Amino acid sequence: MQKLNSSGTHCNTQPRDAELQLRLADSGGAGEGRENGAGRQFLPRTQEGGSVCTKRKMLVGLDVICLCVASIPFFACELKAVTPYKRGFFCGDTTITYPIVEREAITDTLLIAGGIAITGLTIALGECYRVHFLGISSRAFVQNRYVSCLYKELGSFLFGCCVCQSLTNMAKLSVGRLRPNFLTVCNITYASINCTPGNYISEVNCKQPDDKQVEEARKSFFSGHASFAMYTMLYLAFYLQARLSWRGARLVRPLVQFFLVMLAIYTGLSRISEYRHHPTDVLTGFIQGGLTAYWVAFYISSMFKPYTRPDLSPTSTSLESPLSSQQTVC
Repeated sequence: MQKLNSSGTHCNTQPRDAELQLRLADSGGAGEGRENGAGRQFLPRTQEGGSVCTKRKMLVGLDVICLCVASIPFFACELKAVTPYKRGFFCGDTTITYPIVEREAITDTLLIAGGIAITGLTIALGECYRVHFLGISSRAFVQNRYVSCLYKELGSFLFGCCVCQSLTNMAKLSVGRLRPNFLTVCNITYASINCTPGNYISEVNCKQPDDKQVEEARKSFFSGHASFAMYTMLYLAFYLQARLSWRGARLVRPLVQFFLVMLAIYTGLSRISEYRHHPTDVLTGFIQGGLTAYWVAFYISSMFKPYTRPDLSPTSTSLESPLSSQQTVC
């Protein structure tokens, strides 16, 4: 009789233990464990996903704030909130006596609209192609893969635009170098101010009634056209190097990149022929724009970040193979 009771008790206990383990397994599958004073508790996955989503939204907001902060020097100069440094000149200096050329080959509006439109549109089309045909996926909280990939690539490009122009305007305001046509804009001559050749003139009263033109004539260093054109065109050349992987003619991509860089160089050289910048201003603009494009493309953007396919070894990774949505992350 005792054996029956003990065996019966054993048989009744085993299903209960199995049921208890099943409940614990179900609770573990529905959330993550958290250890506290009351024992092990389980959080629903909906709460976990909601906290991650909120954190990522905060990071996106932080990106927007960083973009606005990077553009403060640019808007401070464009809105005339800060006046440029009033630098003097040496009497008899012929580098600031050039005439005014009214016609501009590349206007400010054409420069900004063209640079942003050409590069931005190419990046947008390239990312949409990758998402649609190559199945690019994203780990962002935004479910739309197009929006996620465009946010990452266009956001990096626009951040570089803000940094590039802010550095340019900061230099213009702090240096205050006189443009080649300064005396003509100021409406004076060396004879009219009765100066001795070689003497330094710290202050001069311009006869130009428009003070805004005089302030613009003090913003020669360095060329904003050269820096912005070089940044946008070189950045687009980097993007084509990373994304354009057509196996056809080998010289198509280098030819397009050559025309982009040539367009940027032409933009800078036109500022010299129009007597708006000195050659060293344009050269410095080229260097600054090129360095900014390199920095953003290789250290901020994800275009050159390597990825590995699960079905290939690391040595056989290729950017030219179509990948599924589970293999490539933008």
